[in-house]
Amino acid sequence: MADKRSLLKIWIKPAMGEPMVPVDNADVIADTGLAGNADQGGKRQITILAAERWADTEAELGHPVEPAIRRANLFINGIELADSAGRVLCVGDARIEIRGQTHPCHLMEAAVDGLRRALEPDWRGGAYGVVLSDAQISIGDAVCWE
Repeated sequence: MADKRSLLKIWIKPAMGEPMVPVDNADVIADTGLAGNADQGGKRQITILAAERWADTEAELGHPVEPAIRRANLFINGIELADSAGRVLCVGDARIEIRGQTHPCHLMEAAVDGLRRALEPDWRGGAYGVVLSDAQISIGDAVCWE
């Protein structure tokens, strides 16, 4: 069983519009993002989804939904992302500065009926940020606020 505050899943987006690829570990690169991920640089280098908020989303929808459909890079538990802009999230040895809330787009509705609306409250769609330090992260790594 995973620790209360840990990294549960990692996904890489090899190209825009391509399916997310699950991996057990990944390299994060300062000022860039995840190695091999289509989104590089800018203020949205990495996206993070909280398991507890995803559970709220599934409850609102009334059925389970594979979290990879959200197209986030990291799936964590035990950390509340709401209103966290400006804070630094530590994932293993990686440091990620949260820049804002990831708002659900039309792709969510195309994937699952009602998903876009269900992701709107309480930062359920997750957060995005910039990578502050190079590191390798792995499923099971501890997650905490700096």
